[in-house]
Amino acid sequence: MTEDGKSQAALWILTAAFIANFPAVVAAKSPNVVFILADDFGWYDVGYHSSEIRTPNLDRLSAKGVRLENYYVQPLCTPSRNQLMTGRYQIHMGMQHQIIWPCQPYCVPLDEKLLPQLMKEAGYDTHMVGKWHLGMYKKDCLPTRRGFDTYFGYLTGSEDYFTHHRCYNIPQLNLTRCALDLRDGEEAVTAYKGIYSTELFSQRAISIIRKHNSSKPLFLYVALQAVHAPLQVPERYVAPYSFIKDNHRRLYAGMVSAMDEAVGNISLALRQEGLWDNTVLVFSTDNGGQTLSGGSNWPLRGRKWSLWEGGVRGVGFVASPLLKKPGTVNRELIHVSDWLPTLVGLAGGSTNGTKSLDGFNMWNTISKGFASPRLELLHNIDALYNDIAPCPGRQSRLTLARGVSADSWASSSFNTSIHAAIRASNWKLLTGYPGCDVWFPRPGHNSSTSGSSKVDPLKPVMLFDVEKDPEERNEVSAKFPNVVDYLLNRLQHHQKRALPINFPDNDPRCDPGPTGAWGPWALD
Repeated sequence: MTEDGKSQAALWILTAAFIANFPAVVAAKSPNVVFILADDFGWYDVGYHSSEIRTPNLDRLSAKGVRLENYYVQPLCTPSRNQLMTGRYQIHMGMQHQIIWPCQPYCVPLDEKLLPQLMKEAGYDTHMVGKWHLGMYKKDCLPTRRGFDTYFGYLTGSEDYFTHHRCYNIPQLNLTRCALDLRDGEEAVTAYKGIYSTELFSQRAISIIRKHNSSKPLFLYVALQAVHAPLQVPERYVAPYSFIKDNHRRLYAGMVSAMDEAVGNISLALRQEGLWDNTVLVFSTDNGGQTLSGGSNWPLRGRKWSLWEGGVRGVGFVASPLLKKPGTVNRELIHVSDWLPTLVGLAGGSTNGTKSLDGFNMWNTISKGFASPRLELLHNIDALYNDIAPCPGRQSRLTLARGVSADSWASSSFNTSIHAAIRASNWKLLTGYPGCDVWFPRPGHNSSTSGSSKVDPLKPVMLFDVEKDPEERNEVSAKFPNVVDYLLNRLQHHQKRALPINFPDNDPRCDPGPTGAWGPWALD
């Protein structure tokens, strides 16, 4: 064979090898990641949990994906977002108490490396739309300084859905200030008054998808305002729910429908732009539903702000053509802190630049149905806890009944008066006052038809087998003292490694009066 013939043959061999391996080359391309976070979305309030609220898009996406039925979040907004962005328990950052209020001068510590920074290092375009709520007292705390290429949304915890104004009392100034909280990048914007935020944020997310250059992978974080109070929604979403008699529940249902439509529109845009086949879409709530604002966690006990299952067990699913076992229900233990190592691993990135993580890479668990690497989950340890909302049927939320079994652990190395909870395997231990402990009835039903709402006196130490008893009705600490001892020791282990709580007083310099918009005020 001539030299030219040999060269031609070699070329054909290389070409054939490339063609044979082309699917592998395509599959190796980093997937797009779209993470949609709902706000205060209750366990019962998704269609596939038999709710009277219709969520056809969430039902369809999750049915073809993987539904996460043993998935946990934190009981409040800021803690969940903190753990999502850091992959670390909030006790390591002093953020174990409550949320960040508009005038508090702190944010997620600046020496923490956040999820978008790691995705950016892995070669991603990074965009955020919606609610930040991780601190904004100085510019270095803003999303655009923490790894996002672009940001469009609001910085505080809640606001009016149409005016995009937030009202907040500043005790140090003896005034309540109402001001705009909507930014494009780092600049306050006034052009969107009257546009319902669920539609506004989904439209911006769709615009990002349409403009995305597919030569680079996309990381898009959409933190919707829905379905957090105030209860506001265009009438067309409420009209189908005239059968719901409770006004709060009816408005809330309309807000859920608007959110469901937004998620459907975002997923449709991914398909229309040819991105869907290489996209992983995650949907999650940030905490349990707020029963005071129409939400429901039935049949779980408690609500937002509490460490009961109703406050921390979250609606969540993953939808993607890249899943190895789509159309399944996953009951492995997964936590919101697991998303950072999971998504960075999926992106082909590295977590070497972070501090020690509490999250685990769950992709094989979610995609292939493997056992979860997580054996333990710290819900929280908060020595300053106070539940700001009244709990029906409780004259004094601080009155705990002491029994023989509870007294057995009075001398424990862990202070059992502290608001804390930990999960290990099938066991869940709660200490102190866990928050409102009521079983709120199924919407549209009274307590006699939906299970007793009667509550027994609380104990300083309570143990539940949440695999057998997810409603937390059967307290079994007296039957399993060795389990209690072990979990109290684990709480003490975590407490020793916790930073002191950082929950500063309001800074009167936060007053947005001079600028007309909430935003950074500290110069140092």
